[in-house]
Amino acid sequence: MTYIDGFVLAVPAANRERYEEVARKFDAVMVEHGALRVVEAWGDDVKHGKRTDFYRATEATAEEIIVFSWAEWPDKESRDAAHASMNQIMADMAEPMDMPFDGARMIVGGFSTFLSLGANL
Repeated sequence: MTYIDGFVLAVPAANRERYEEVARKFDAVMVEHGALRVVEAWGDDVKHGKRTDFYRATEATAEEIIVFSWAEWPDKESRDAAHASMNQIMADMAEPMDMPFDGARMIVGGFSTFLSLGANL
């Protein structure tokens, strides 16, 4: 089964276009390095929970939009190799990328799939 990298972050609404530019570039690099699919989604119907929610998890402000994103890889080994290559590319950059969000509040995790139903999009 595939391997998934999941991301949840808060992006200032004023940085929406800049985030989309960065996402297109970064996500294209993931695909070049073997990702089968990368999805970026703006929060559209994200409820505030009573105990926890995406807003609390990312410490989002009223001026920020939640982004939910994932990358699908053939397997964990492919993902790990891609991450190593991409980390080296980032380390070799003369200047670090100017991220349009606070990366310290981004939630990131790798997940082994155990079930996949429906069409393969």
